[in-house]
Amino acid sequence: MHELTKIIKNDMVPALGVTEPGAIAFITSKAKSYTEGEVKSVELALSSSIYKGAFTCGIPGTTAVGNRFAAALGVCGADHTKGLQSLDSIDEEAENRAQQMIDEGKINVVMHRITPDVYLKATVKTDSDECEVVIEDRHTNITKITVNGEVVFEKSSDDESAEEPEKQEASVMPDAIKKYSFVELVNYARDIDIEEIEFIDRAYVTNLELLEEGLNSDRTVLGHALYEQNGSAGISENEQATAQFITNTALEARVIGLSKPAMSITGSGAHGILCTMPLYACYAVNGLSKEKLLRATALSYLITIYIKVHSGLLSAFCGCAIAAGTGAAVALCYMKGGNILQMSFALNNMASSLTGMICDGGNKGCTMKGVVAVDTAYRSVDFALKNAYVESVHGINGMTPEETMKNMGLIASPGMHETEKVILEIFENKNK
Repeated sequence: MHELTKIIKNDMVPALGVTEPGAIAFITSKAKSYTEGEVKSVELALSSSIYKGAFTCGIPGTTAVGNRFAAALGVCGADHTKGLQSLDSIDEEAENRAQQMIDEGKINVVMHRITPDVYLKATVKTDSDECEVVIEDRHTNITKITVNGEVVFEKSSDDESAEEPEKQEASVMPDAIKKYSFVELVNYARDIDIEEIEFIDRAYVTNLELLEEGLNSDRTVLGHALYEQNGSAGISENEQATAQFITNTALEARVIGLSKPAMSITGSGAHGILCTMPLYACYAVNGLSKEKLLRATALSYLITIYIKVHSGLLSAFCGCAIAAGTGAAVALCYMKGGNILQMSFALNNMASSLTGMICDGGNKGCTMKGVVAVDTAYRSVDFALKNAYVESVHGINGMTPEETMKNMGLIASPGMHETEKVILEIFENKNK
């Protein structure tokens, strides 16, 4: 199996709801599993990236939002053995118990430090036991478990060989991709044996089910508006309107916490939606082959991963729009017959437009950011196919496509660390 195939395969993970609440429920559920008796308190310390991501994010299976509710659900009914889908087992009774724990002051969530890194530490106390679990670098990557003062599991954050206490669903940030050129990524997508990447079709099965869930819900307000704009059709003759509808209805369904998972990439279901669903619109409206769709999706995934390796897993910029939107744009250019040079033009056009869009956590605003990203992707490709683009000498564009993608990442980290701080200050003021 080609190394790039392994990178994609390792990174594709189904995730229920926005990833950050899923990770929070996972860690508190995991900590509770080492204790006996009634939970007396839950203490949760989060990196700013996790804290922000779940701050006003919808919780799957409920109408609730936020860090504390996700933490409470973790000890009231989440199933840690399901990884990022740990909230799949939540029922009304668990939701009521979670609210009671919050009302009784048993759930305390603090921000550990301002950083784009993934970090969670949960401490669950009962009358008889206390368990502390630490996650670092990836959303379910447990690095330490301490039970009643005794360390029962420990590894370095990047040690993949350690025998973990259970199989983890971890989204890998594969630095190995940095050694590949833009041309090599495109050639891989074009030439790889199609049977080797057929597994990518699972993303469409998953994301289309989420789209259907969104279309059937009265909570997806923006999704229904996009449906009307598409002529009240799922797939219309208008490719861009179709792309807007199927992409952002699925995205809205995810961020409000509907009960179907998304297929995530780089640890994010929103990224996974945005770098696949516009391609599905192009495929469906134009009657392209499934092989073309899968090859384009492989390319979209790799461009997204490449940018995210440089920006960090989480940051103050909207990786969904910027990284995944750029992946979609390059892949759309490929699907529409663009050559490698024109694909690089599409990349430059995206870098010169969306880079810098903020991430203010998983919330309904993600849908509007997705709308902007899809519009910009289509416009960038239209220009690129006419050989109209922002030249490398301008702005943050690099002299090569690789430099451009790296520069996009650097804008996020370290470039937007102060932006992250301001966003969190706004959140804290909202809490008062």
